[in-house]
Amino acid sequence: MSKLHPRPRLRRSDWVDLCGTWQFGYDDQDVGRDQNWQKTDTHFDRDITVPYPPESELSGIADPAPHPVCWYRREVEIDAPAGHRVLLHFGAVDYSADVWVNGDLVAHHTGGHTPFVADITPSLRQDQSQIIVVRAVDRADGLDQPRGKQDWQTEPHAIWYHRTSGIWQPVWLETVPDLYLANIQFTPDLNHASIAVETRSVCAAAR
Repeated sequence: MSKLHPRPRLRRSDWVDLCGTWQFGYDDQDVGRDQNWQKTDTHFDRDITVPYPPESELSGIADPAPHPVCWYRREVEIDAPAGHRVLLHFGAVDYSADVWVNGDLVAHHTGGHTPFVADITPSLRQDQSQIIVVRAVDRADGLDQPRGKQDWQTEPHAIWYHRTSGIWQPVWLETVPDLYLANIQFTPDLNHASIAVETRSVCAAAR
C-alpha cells in the first residue's frame, strides 16, 4: 500500500498507515452488536483490503449485493511514549460507523463522506497488541440517507453508480503530545502579498 500521508500538510513523523489487510465479515441480520462481535474474532470469516469498499474488486471481496452491516477487525502494535496521545483517523466510512479499541467504544460517526478521529489512548493495553474493530452501517433502502449518486439497486441504472459501503478512505494512527496542533488554515491575500495563518490546538489534559 502507498505510504503517502492522507493529510500531508499535517504529517507527523510518528504515524502508522493502517491501509492494507483487515479481517472482515458481513452482518446481514444485524446481530453483531448484541452478540459483542467487537470482543471476538469468530465472525470475521474473510480478509479485505482497506480502503477499498467491499463492492470493489480491489478490496478482494467484489460483492455488489446489498449488505446493510459489515464489520472490520485489525490487530496492531502501538508504542506511544509517556505524555503522548494516540489518535485513530478515518478518512471516511459509509454511512455510519462505530469504532472499538480493545472492546471499548471510542467513536460513533454518521456521515459517509466526512473524516473523523478518536483519541484512543485510554483504551490501550500495556505491552500487548491492540484490537481495532469497526462496525459500518449503510442501508440500501434508506432513501433519506445522503448517497450522492450511489444506486439503491444492486445493478446501477440511469445516472446512478454502484454503492460504496464501509471503509473507503485511508485509516491511520498518529502519536501527538498532550498539547498538539489539530488543524491549520492558510488564507492568501494577493493584494497585500501576505498570508493569514489560522490554527487550532487541542490540549488533551483539559478534556
